[in-house]
Amino acid sequence: MAVKSQSPPLHHQFLSTTPNDYTSDIESIDQEGPESLSNPTPFMENTEQHHHEDQKSMKNKRYKFLLFINYVLLFVGSVSSSLLTKYYFNHKGSSKWVSTWVQCAGFPFLIIPIFLPSLLNYTERKPFTDFTPKMLCYSFCIGVMLGFNNLLYSFGVAYLPVSTSALLLSSQLVFTLILSAIIVKQKITFSNLNSVILITMSSIILALNSSHEKPQGLTQKDYFIGFSCTIGAGLLFSLYLPLMEKIYERVYCYGMVMEMQLVMEIAATVLATGGMVYKGGFSEMKEEADRVFDKGNTFYWVTVVLSVVTWQCCFMGTAGMVFLTSSLTGGVSATALLSMNVLAGWLVYHDAFKGFKIVATVLCIWGFCSYVYGMYIKREQEEEAKRRNSSGGTTTELIPNGNRMVV
Repeated sequence: MAVKSQSPPLHHQFLSTTPNDYTSDIESIDQEGPESLSNPTPFMENTEQHHHEDQKSMKNKRYKFLLFINYVLLFVGSVSSSLLTKYYFNHKGSSKWVSTWVQCAGFPFLIIPIFLPSLLNYTERKPFTDFTPKMLCYSFCIGVMLGFNNLLYSFGVAYLPVSTSALLLSSQLVFTLILSAIIVKQKITFSNLNSVILITMSSIILALNSSHEKPQGLTQKDYFIGFSCTIGAGLLFSLYLPLMEKIYERVYCYGMVMEMQLVMEIAATVLATGGMVYKGGFSEMKEEADRVFDKGNTFYWVTVVLSVVTWQCCFMGTAGMVFLTSSLTGGVSATALLSMNVLAGWLVYHDAFKGFKIVATVLCIWGFCSYVYGMYIKREQEEEAKRRNSSGGTTTELIPNGNRMVV
C-alpha cells in the first residue's frame, strides 16, 4: 500500500469543515481519482490550518480511545459469539439458517454509534452525509458476500469442535496477506510473512490430527462438509478485509464506517432471511424454542439475543480495526483471538486440548507475537528516522497517519 505522507488526514477534517466542503471534495476525488489526494487543495490547506487542533483531539485522545474500543469489541464479540454458537448446537439447536441469521440480524444496534454522536453534539456531521450511491452499491455487494460467509461459518461450526473450527479459520491469514498485496499493495516483510507461515503451520498441524475429533454420530461426509465450509469462510473473510480497506481509503470518519456496516448487515440479513423463509427457518426457530432446545424456551431466546448482540460487536470491531489500521493488521488481530477461542472451548465445553492442538496453539500465539514485535521494531526505526530528519519519513503498520495506519 502506497505511503501518503503528503496527504493530511481525511477524517480529521470533519472537525474543521462543513458537510458542503466534503461534498465538493469527494466529488473532486471521484473525478480525478485517488492520485488527487497527493496534490494540495484549498480543502487540505484549510485542514492544515487546524492541524495541531485536530491531532490533539483525534490522534492523541479520540483516536487511541476508538482503537481501544474496537479491540475490546473484537475480543468480546469473537470469543462470546463462538461459544454461544457452539452452545446453540450442543443443546440440540440444529438450524444452520438460524445460526446464519443471528450473525447479521443485529444491524439495528448500529443506529446507536451512527446517530448518538450527532444527538450529543459530539460532531457537526449529520449521519449519512456524503454517503454516495457508489458507496451504497459497494456496501450492499460486500454485504451479500458477508452473508455467504456467515452461512459457511455456520455449517463449519455445526460439524466441528469449537477449538478445531477456530484454529482452521486461522488459515484465512495467508489468504489475507496475498489478497492484501494484490488489492491494496500491502508490503510483505519478514515479520508479517513469518507470522503468516507460523499461523498457517498451526492450521496444517491441526488438520492432520483432528479427524478423530468428530462429534458423536457425525458421518465422514458431514465432517468433510464442515471442514471445507470453515476453510471457505476463512477465504471469503480474507477477501472481505482488503476490499474494505480499499473502500475505506475514501472514508474520512468512523461514522461513515458504521453507516457502511449498517448497509452491509442489512444486505446479509436479507440473504439470511430469504433462506429462513425458503427453508422454514422461522417456524423451525419457534419449534426449537418450544420443544427441541433441551435448556428450555427462556434459555433458547436468551442465547439467540446474546448471539445477535455479540456478533454485531465482532463485526463492528473488525470493521473499525480495518479502518483504523489495515486489513492485514485487522486479520492478524482477529486470528490471534482464535487462540482465546481455543482456550475458551477447552474451559467451557471441555474440548480436547493436548498434543498437536497445544503445539498448534503455541504456533498461533508465536506467530502473532512475531507480528507485534516486528511492528514494534519498525515503529522504533520510524521514530528514530523522524528524530534525524524532521522533514519526512515513512509510516509503518500501527503507526497513526491521521485516521489510518498505513504501510
